[in-house]
Amino acid sequence: MTSPGGRDLGWGRRPVVVATMCAALVGAAVASVASAVSAKASYESPYGYDRTWNAALRLIRVDNGWKVNEKDEANGYLLFDYKSPESAKASPGSLELVRTKDDGASVSVLVQLPQMPHYHEQVLLDSLAAKMRREYGDPPAHRPAPAHPVPQDPVDAGPDVGD
Repeated sequence: MTSPGGRDLGWGRRPVVVATMCAALVGAAVASVASAVSAKASYESPYGYDRTWNAALRLIRVDNGWKVNEKDEANGYLLFDYKSPESAKASPGSLELVRTKDDGASVSVLVQLPQMPHYHEQVLLDSLAAKMRREYGDPPAHRPAPAHPVPQDPVDAGPDVGD
C-alpha cells in the first residue's frame, strides 16, 4: 500500500508483526495463568504424620469452621470449602500430607487454594505451624541417621584343639 504521496507504508509486513506480537502476548498470558493455577504452598512438618494430620483437620474444621467435603487419612488429603476473611463466598481448597521419610518423622504439607491469591495458602500453612508449636511444643530434635556399623573382627575363641 502507498500513501497519497507515493511512499510505501509497509503494510505488507505489518500483519506478520501484529500476528507475532499477538502470539507472544497469548503465550505470556497462558504461561501466567498456568503458573497461577499450579501455585501451591508447602510446609515441612517435623511433628510426624499423625500429629500433623490431626492438627490440620482441627485447624480446618474446628478452628476455622470450614466445611470438609472429603477426607482420607490413609492417603493424606482434605478437600474443604475455604472462606476468606475478605469474602463471604467459599472457594475450594485442598490440603495434602506427604511422608518425606520412611520412618514418618517428617511430613510435607501442601495447600492449594486455586481461586485465591497465593498468600492465602501461605497464611493457612503459617497458622498450622503456629498451632502445632502451641499444642505440641517445640518440634522433636532431629536425630542424625546412624552411621553404618563398622564390622568387628570375630571374637577369638581360644587356641585351636590339636595345635
